[in-house]
Amino acid sequence: MTAANGLIVGLMAALFLTFGYLGVPVAFSLIAGVVIGTLFTPVSLPSIITQLFNGIDSEALMAIPFFLLVGELMTSANVVVRIANLSQALVGHIRGGLAQVVTVFSMFFSGMSGSSSADVAVLSRTMARPMAQEGYEPAFVAALIAAAATIANLVPPSIMAVVYGAIGNVSIAGLFLGGIVPGLMVGFGLMIYCYFFGPPGHRRPRSSFGQLGEATKAAGLPLVIPVILLGGILSGWFTPTEAGVIAIVYILVVVIPILNRGHLKKLPRDFCHAGLIYSLPLITIGAASAFGWMLAYLRGPIVVSGWISGFAGNNPYKIMFALVALFTIVGDFIEPVPCIVIFMPIVASLTDTGGINSVHMGVVLIVTLAFGLITPPYGLALLMASKFVGVRFSQALAASLSIYIVFFVTIAACIFVPDVVLYLPRHLFPESIGCFKSPAGTGYICP
Repeated sequence: MTAANGLIVGLMAALFLTFGYLGVPVAFSLIAGVVIGTLFTPVSLPSIITQLFNGIDSEALMAIPFFLLVGELMTSANVVVRIANLSQALVGHIRGGLAQVVTVFSMFFSGMSGSSSADVAVLSRTMARPMAQEGYEPAFVAALIAAAATIANLVPPSIMAVVYGAIGNVSIAGLFLGGIVPGLMVGFGLMIYCYFFGPPGHRRPRSSFGQLGEATKAAGLPLVIPVILLGGILSGWFTPTEAGVIAIVYILVVVIPILNRGHLKKLPRDFCHAGLIYSLPLITIGAASAFGWMLAYLRGPIVVSGWISGFAGNNPYKIMFALVALFTIVGDFIEPVPCIVIFMPIVASLTDTGGINSVHMGVVLIVTLAFGLITPPYGLALLMASKFVGVRFSQALAASLSIYIVFFVTIAACIFVPDVVLYLPRHLFPESIGCFKSPAGTGYICP
């Protein structure tokens, strides 16, 4: 990179951060940086507009609006209350009470929404008031809700995994499977934290077998949705986009007519709202694609890859640690989706350099970006939770600091114990991590 190119990259980054902190939406901040930076290069503005459209011209991204609509339909039809009741029947008697229920509820709902923002909204609307009535500190409530909502980015149908797979040409099914164990680690880690270090809450009597059976029966229809999404994709019957469509059809034909028939007249509103929500990541992906293309034109990714390679060589652990550090810093300022789009060339180059499985690398970085949703100064999930709960962001941040250990342990386990990520893909969908059938005709050979 020449000195002139370096100055242009610095100008683009400075403009993006400045506009962002002035309150300009992320997509427009990125576009502003690109357009102004382009004026100092031979690149024409029509070329930048082309890159905006190229960034969203991916069939795999079509899965996102359907996953968002699944979460919207389940939330607005008030079906999620049944899942909250099941969560309470399962863990409401454990020390921490409703804090335990929040985490289990999030693990269930994450398998339907794929969006941390949706999880924060649902958890806040469903659990914040009951927790306040039982005396939980608002700052702790906001911190826990935000941390639990990050699970939606790890387990299927994670929208972050869809974007990573589409942009990086990585198996989305492999990322779905690889994120299950880290997602459960975060969930169970939060439960352990709440048990030993959280407020004791109100201890409820253990639910009887009959009560648990009733709660499971009431939540049975909604809980089929994760089975449709993951089972259809792994069986090869559906692509992620088709699985989202099938899940919506199931909700419209079975779940809502049986559980909340009166909601049918509100379906147009749900479709419109899901479309509006989808416009946010879509325009951000387009803007980030143009920003990333300009960085590549200015040879920024090559320079950064060279720096990391100079430090880490071809050691896969050092490379992953370096990328985790990079994404932790960048994720503090940029939303996960544009972060993935902008830095994918660097990630792809270093994945090849270290001989790292692309699914392994993808899940490690997705967990890191999910962690960035509760870290300052941006911390989107924590910011949303603090607003919904009605507490200052600084107070919620202070309450969340001790929860960070759960994410540190999860990220370290994903790096040093690859089977945390690769065990399920290797045994359930070997092709997703590059395995191929043995010439002998039995089993698979995995690189």
